[in-house]
Amino acid sequence: MITRSVCVFCGSRPGNDPIYSSEAESLGKLLADNKWRLVYGAGDVGLMGIVARATQDAGGETFGVIPTHLMRAEVGKTDLSTFVVTENMHERKKVMFMNSDAIVVLPGGAGSLDEFFEVLTWRQLLLHQKPIFLLNTSGFWDPLLSLIDHVIDQGFADKSLRELIRPVATAVELGAALRSALS
Repeated sequence: MITRSVCVFCGSRPGNDPIYSSEAESLGKLLADNKWRLVYGAGDVGLMGIVARATQDAGGETFGVIPTHLMRAEVGKTDLSTFVVTENMHERKKVMFMNSDAIVVLPGGAGSLDEFFEVLTWRQLLLHQKPIFLLNTSGFWDPLLSLIDHVIDQGFADKSLRELIRPVATAVELGAALRSALS
């Protein structure tokens, strides 16, 4: 029985450091072990595919959402517990968000940044109260966190913005933080 769902935003590439893949795999296993459903972008490439396969291999439930135009590029993973095809990226993000209780952002590119900033903005505007975690593997997100601090320091956001983001260093640390947040 699934108790909660965790939305994972992450790269459609594995990145250059093998630790990114290792942590993605650890996250997938952690989700399954805690009976949390993975909600993600339904790709079978990069960190997305690694998280999904690890969740499946550990017996976990998977909920994937992919827009029609990315079926080929992201190799739509049709063997998921739930596989949803949307018309566009906006609908994809909305379906993923609406079907989750917490947000986790792993290393990734422009798409992951877009997804992160959208849910962060919604949280800042009090449109939701879901926790937002950055899996800061090997300090990957340090420049982003510095940029957010700079935005605050320059008067373009309140310091409370930083409090909406929960950086964690490892999947193990993330597991403890999710257990606390989802209990």
